[in-house]
Amino acid sequence: MQDGSKKAITAAFFANLGIAIAKFVGFVITGSAGLLAEAAHSLADTGNQALLMLGSKRARRPPTQHHQFGFGTERYFWAFVVALVLFTGGGMFALYEGIQKLIHPHAAENIGVAIVILLAAVALESYSLSTAIAEAKRLKPADMSYWRFIRTAKQPELPVVLLEDVGAEIGLLLALFGVVMTKITDNARWDALGSIAIGVLLGVIAVILAVRMKALLIGESATATDQSAAIEAITSAPLVNRLIHIRTLHIGPEELLVAAKVEFARDLTVAELAAAVDGVERAVRSHVSTACLIYIEPDLYRGAPA
Repeated sequence: MQDGSKKAITAAFFANLGIAIAKFVGFVITGSAGLLAEAAHSLADTGNQALLMLGSKRARRPPTQHHQFGFGTERYFWAFVVALVLFTGGGMFALYEGIQKLIHPHAAENIGVAIVILLAAVALESYSLSTAIAEAKRLKPADMSYWRFIRTAKQPELPVVLLEDVGAEIGLLLALFGVVMTKITDNARWDALGSIAIGVLLGVIAVILAVRMKALLIGESATATDQSAAIEAITSAPLVNRLIHIRTLHIGPEELLVAAKVEFARDLTVAELAAAVDGVERAVRSHVSTACLIYIEPDLYRGAPA
């Protein structure tokens, strides 16, 4: 895991832990459904940061006979688990609590306490979000939107933290709206509706994360930039006549497998061909820093590849 991702996860972990404790205390004092839903949300987020750190630790294990390409994809797996936890531990709980309070409303007490806690949570969550944004800026191209970064990044941690933090900010505003409307109208159903809205929000975020992590778990090729750089490295290498075809696969966020069929000059000896293959591998590594496994197969061009 890159230092930026680790910093964002650490900030999110401690912010969410503090927020979860404050919200639970606020719920005990006020009985607010919105606060309870938000407390469950923050508790789920705290557990999610722990899962991301666990995934990072397990991904660093060396390759074994049964896992010869290593464990880099563990980071994708645990990020997928995060989506499941967010859906069940946060979204479904908030929906259940909101529906129960909508059917059996009861007035919340000490609304002022709930408002103060929610405003403090907004401040803490803003700190976590600003940290994630600052770290994401260091990874994404300047002309790339954050939404595209979330949808295309190969590192799962920052997109997860960004989505969670944005969802947390929106959820806090929904809870605050429900609590304030309950105070103004003296109708506890507003608080229940706030909890239901939070549940729907968390469900949507969880689905977005699950779809993204599913794509990474199945296996994605290199980015267009890295693919073009690898092609340029191969075709411009000495003694290469033609690149027949190339396949790339991320076996981890910072680990790229590159396999290519290449036609070399036809008058090379075996020793010269081996040296030319080594030269192509060095060229690819110099152009694509994440290319850790490179397989070059010399072949003859017989027409367009299948």
